[in-house]
Amino acid sequence: MWDDAFPSFLIGLREGLEAGLIVSVLIATLVRSGARSRLPQVWTGVLAAISLALSFGAVLTFTAASLSATAQEAFGGALSVVAVGFVTAMVFWMRRSARTFSREIREKVTGALGMGAGMLIVTSFLAVGREGLETALFLWTTARAAGESAGPLTGAGIGLVLAAGLCWALYRRVLHINLTKFFTATGAVLIVIAAGVLGYGLRDLQEGTVLPGGTSYAVDLGGSVDAGAWYSTLVQGVFNLTPAMTWLQVAGYAGYLAVVMTLFLRGASTRTTGPAPKARATKPAGPHPARRRPAWVAPVAVVAAPAVLAGAAVALGGSRPADGQTVAVSQTDCGKGFTAPKAGRRTFQMRNTGDKTSEVYLIDPGTGAVYGEVEGLAPGTTRDLVATVAGGTYAWRCVPSSGKAVTSRAVRVTGGGGTTAVLPVSAHDLAAPLKSYKAYVDRGLATLVARTHRLSDDIAAGHLGAARTDWLTAQRAYASLGAAYGTFQDYDQKIDGRPDGLPGGVHDKDFTGFHRIEYGLWHGQTASELTAPAQQLAADAAGLRKAFPAQDFDPGDLPLRAHEILENTLQFELTGDADQGSGTELATADANLTGTRELLNVLRPLLTIRARHLLPTVDADTARLQKLLDSAHHGGSWTPVDRLDATARARLNGATGQLLEDLSPVPDLLEIRKSA
Repeated sequence: MWDDAFPSFLIGLREGLEAGLIVSVLIATLVRSGARSRLPQVWTGVLAAISLALSFGAVLTFTAASLSATAQEAFGGALSVVAVGFVTAMVFWMRRSARTFSREIREKVTGALGMGAGMLIVTSFLAVGREGLETALFLWTTARAAGESAGPLTGAGIGLVLAAGLCWALYRRVLHINLTKFFTATGAVLIVIAAGVLGYGLRDLQEGTVLPGGTSYAVDLGGSVDAGAWYSTLVQGVFNLTPAMTWLQVAGYAGYLAVVMTLFLRGASTRTTGPAPKARATKPAGPHPARRRPAWVAPVAVVAAPAVLAGAAVALGGSRPADGQTVAVSQTDCGKGFTAPKAGRRTFQMRNTGDKTSEVYLIDPGTGAVYGEVEGLAPGTTRDLVATVAGGTYAWRCVPSSGKAVTSRAVRVTGGGGTTAVLPVSAHDLAAPLKSYKAYVDRGLATLVARTHRLSDDIAAGHLGAARTDWLTAQRAYASLGAAYGTFQDYDQKIDGRPDGLPGGVHDKDFTGFHRIEYGLWHGQTASELTAPAQQLAADAAGLRKAFPAQDFDPGDLPLRAHEILENTLQFELTGDADQGSGTELATADANLTGTRELLNVLRPLLTIRARHLLPTVDADTARLQKLLDSAHHGGSWTPVDRLDATARARLNGATGQLLEDLSPVPDLLEIRKSA
């Protein structure tokens, strides 16, 4: 979040300071001219400019939301290039005009005083409105580049608040700033940031198929640079530099930076430094006679106008995602009222007119691939289904809670590029992977039983040194079965439970299993104190192996576990929270990665059909994480997490987080759907 905040902070500070200084000059001119009664007109224009900026941001957001994925990339890329143009013009204008713009604003105000209230409102509106529009556009593009709005909006908010404070201090003459140097320094930084925005915009235009070369990479450091590390996210958030960049991105970034920065610095070094000419005092014209209308009418109308116009643009421009099409479904008639929609992002109002709860799917009738779905649509209810429609054939498939699936007539949509559908998975499709994985777990449990018995024998014989070695071997055997957590029922708490939440903590009578023995072995407890817990662990492992074949294992759990194992690793092992003294958290993380890899192996045939592009990325991320874990393994020992240096720990967390992110689509891709 905070790495994405700095560019917006800087633009908020600069634009806010520009607008604030303009407002300060406007107010100071009126006060010195004895025209305080005209101040509300200035604030009316300022509020109208703010309303225009907010409305402009709303139009951008809603317009983009209504487009297809490809069109969104093209739209965002084009606006990024426009934003770079605005920012570039702004930094050059302010570098040139910083010393004289106060005089220019005073002259405009003096002229407006003689032309009535409307002209003064327009003067302040135009003076502040440009900064507002530039800020809205730049914030929109940086938020889109960041993939989230919290960081950019927070940064901009802090910048605007700081700018307001500086302007107040300058107006009250309690602070002195060399504005020429300030705007020159911040302008140079903004040019660097704008170069990154330009590169990001060009990439968007490539992904939107507007520009060629989307697969021609000049730089691809994905295999050697940790994209999830703090330094990577910082560089990407501030400068929009990514580990992989196309030739067009690099050329645009370097060319813009070289040309614009050279011109900017050359102009900064050659500008004149003489004192700005003084403004000639002009006596303001007398006030116009008061008009017979309420004082609030003009301010309200001027401020509300941009919002009304923006709402009209959103409504008339078709920027709402819904197209108003209502589709009726029932157990006998599916898709009544369905007509060929226009390509783009569409919202269908699904109404269940039958008497049974139903699952509803928008599908490709040729392949059964799913574009959108509504689960559990109750009788008499209406819910929205949002899907991106492109060129192709579409139909509705309704699956009632009892009865056969019903498929609607198909319609043909032309144009609109392509969109992604998910080939549905049935319980039958997961039967073979589940059988393979249960066999893997059964073999692992046999190994677990043997190793826990050996651990128990070590402790009973008083061989605590050997017990520490055998404890880790047994514990890793259990950790590698992570995907079966949901089926081990009460055995998991007995075998691998942590003391968190127990009234007595590590001394609680219900604290059993591997972590109980770990605590004793690494905290000086005697063999006699550990014999009973070790025997109990061996008995529980044997009990689990005996019970496992009869336990329920929901096939839908397999895709979920592909993600959840490493979630637990990131939460407990890589934070050190699970450690009870052995310092072997990375050994457990390594075993968890083994379990994840086994899951992916059994799910690979299904994923190859549905997301072939995903597997090479996941495999590369897995290999990278494995390499980092191997570097912490030295013979029979592992480096404790808390002894890793900051860089190594950040790299490990980043690699795990990146793998988690790439695995996140797996549960949705392999979700069991009734339409299958």
